[in-house]
Amino acid sequence: MKKLLYAIFLLVVGAMPAFAGEGAANGSLVAALSALGAGLAIGLAAAGAGAGQGQAVRGTQEAMARNPQMAGKLTTTMFIGLAIIEALAIYGLVIALILLYANPLV
Repeated sequence: MKKLLYAIFLLVVGAMPAFAGEGAANGSLVAALSALGAGLAIGLAAAGAGAGQGQAVRGTQEAMARNPQMAGKLTTTMFIGLAIIEALAIYGLVIALILLYANPLV
């Protein structure tokens, strides 16, 4: 967790000299930070959804190994859960698109 926060800090601080010039307008800073926020939103959403789907499939496979007669019901329930998890990743995409294209200052 510390490495992730350190990487985000370096990314934000490393981008600041690009906006230090006198010609940089406020809108360009907002656009750049919106792009950074969009990237973080979709990246974290994809990482969280991937981890959640991996845990769901692992749990289903373990349950099927213990009780093979329940494989049909477990598979159906797993696919419903995967669809709900994938919807959370789509919410991250929606937030990223809003940050990129619904910006009034750009």
